[in-house]
Amino acid sequence: MGKSFDPLLIIEFIPTLIHYLGVTLQILAASIFLGLILGVAAAIPRLFKIPLLNQVVILYVSFIRGTPIIIQLFLIFYGLPAVLMLFNIDISKLEAIYFVIITYAISNGASFAEIFRGAIRAVDYGQTEAAYSVGMTARQNFFRVVFPQAIRIAFPNMANSVIGSLKDTSLAFTIGVMDMVGRGDTLIASTAHALEVYISLSIIYYAVVLLFEKIFSKLEKYFNRYQKSNVSTTA
Repeated sequence: MGKSFDPLLIIEFIPTLIHYLGVTLQILAASIFLGLILGVAAAIPRLFKIPLLNQVVILYVSFIRGTPIIIQLFLIFYGLPAVLMLFNIDISKLEAIYFVIITYAISNGASFAEIFRGAIRAVDYGQTEAAYSVGMTARQNFFRVVFPQAIRIAFPNMANSVIGSLKDTSLAFTIGVMDMVGRGDTLIASTAHALEVYISLSIIYYAVVLLFEKIFSKLEKYFNRYQKSNVSTTA
């Protein structure tokens, strides 16, 4: 049973836990970067209705949406080494953090694929027709007309996905990664002050999320201002 509540321990625990924030942000940054690449690759078959690949992506996105992230984490942690061992590839000694990054990259990729697909389709096709009418190629149309507007449309949902992924990284400790929650778990074991540890963790996560929200808000305003500037110049 835990000891009596001591609010002063919260002040003591926060610096200790923040020391491991870098691990959490490392997982987030790597998984978002890889997720963006996977998301773009997965969106292409959906946009162009590529036979077979389109169905594979639909199944992939459906599976990710329909299963808890912690199940996906254990599937990758236990399943990927087992599958690769069939090809005589042994990754059983790989550090647990890499399995976490792979899992969250796959999860983020599914979200980004749908976000990109929806954003690109949301761009008025009349602008594409106008681009072709002035002699632009398909590539020029995509990168000069469609892509900038799609990024602006997709950005709020992408920001929400990043924040959601940040909070999901708290499950990394379940396979032995020493992140903030993992360090918190060891603090609970050594001090028996679980409530103080979880309050400390909640304060840190909340502060980081608020910081991210502020950064994303400024970026969103920048993108919108840039878009308005383009519209005014075109007019």
